[in-house]
Amino acid sequence: MTETHATISSGAPVFPPGRYGRRRTPGGRARRTLLAALALVVLVTALTLMSVRLYRQYGDPAYDAQVITNTDITDNQVLVDFQVTVPKGGSALCVLRARDRAGAELAREEVTVTAAPGDRHVNARHRLATTARPFIGEVLRCRPPA
Repeated sequence: MTETHATISSGAPVFPPGRYGRRRTPGGRARRTLLAALALVVLVTALTLMSVRLYRQYGDPAYDAQVITNTDITDNQVLVDFQVTVPKGGSALCVLRARDRAGAELAREEVTVTAAPGDRHVNARHRLATTARPFIGEVLRCRPPA
């Protein structure tokens, strides 16, 4: 009998064809990394543009409110003193609410406040009539009047 010896190069292993699937091509991982990085850049750009658009639409920095005090709390009312920042000489429509200790809403009202000509700050006071004893009075938001 005659024996045949195949010569195997010492550099790369030889596998039986079709047994271990397809071999990976060099550079495939770099392509996937590049595509993932590109997708991340596109996502961050899209989210940034959406955030800027929503901020311009809903987050008007010209209207800002802060509660100063809650006084005259009884079983059916709370007096809320608050300050609103508006454009010079402008006005704002503010939403006030009262809550009990558990956080349940007891009252909600819209109040219009107007600054004196040339002023940006309005100090306001409003009495909220409640359905039970309130714990706190709040200014939820202020926006330009419609």
